[in-house]
Amino acid sequence: MTGSTGADVAAKATELLRLHRDPQLLRVVNVWDVISAKVVGDIEGTTALATASHSIAASRGYEDGENIPVDEMLGEVARIVAATDLPVTADLEGGYGNAAETVRRAIGAGVAGANIEDQLKPLAEAAAQVESIMKAAEAEGVPDFVLNARTDAFLKVEERGAEATLEDAVQRGRAFLDAGAPVVFVPGVLSEEQITTLVEAFGPQRLTVIGLPGLPPQARLTELGVARISYGPLTQRVALTALAELTESVREGGGIPEGTRPLN
Repeated sequence: MTGSTGADVAAKATELLRLHRDPQLLRVVNVWDVISAKVVGDIEGTTALATASHSIAASRGYEDGENIPVDEMLGEVARIVAATDLPVTADLEGGYGNAAETVRRAIGAGVAGANIEDQLKPLAEAAAQVESIMKAAEAEGVPDFVLNARTDAFLKVEERGAEATLEDAVQRGRAFLDAGAPVVFVPGVLSEEQITTLVEAFGPQRLTVIGLPGLPPQARLTELGVARISYGPLTQRVALTALAELTESVREGGGIPEGTRPLN
């Protein structure tokens, strides 16, 4: 497989946008290196890949939260892009101090979309950041760049209460859509009622969510008009749990589980 470069990025961004606009829920399993990208990408039915910033940082010995140098993050993203023919959307945290420039560099590496956190900046500042990202993408010849504009509103739910948090997420999401983002990411354990409110506020196929335990089933998310579900660092935690369980089994005299596949 070969990655995307140059003009190919625009076509992959258009395809990635189409996948979000399709009434069928887009399901992306997050990856963090070349081998995880190849394993996920080779599964029948996989239509796009998403990187997980937390997982990439952890694999390189950094804490989450923009502690990894941007060059290291983009370098790993570039290797993932080069390992697949699928569109790749990259989790780029808050943009590492200059979101538009980071996205411009990511597009140069072949990325067709990106998550950028608002980090609960003042709304005008956060919306201006979204606008600057989309202008940078257009200047790079990728007008359909799929910015998954993330609001961290629900990360403060315990401090502000559910009603105020939902109102904030709605306000921020609408502002990001008005600024040019095609979709809005609202991570958190969302109830069906909260998801319904967000979809009504943003429009169908504009909301993306993370597949935390307690979220409504995928079939119901499709019915509600959600665009995409992803899994962030949870996929790496699944892999690491399997490794920990193997280690525990070996300690007790066991070995490699039956059914283990030669995927590397």
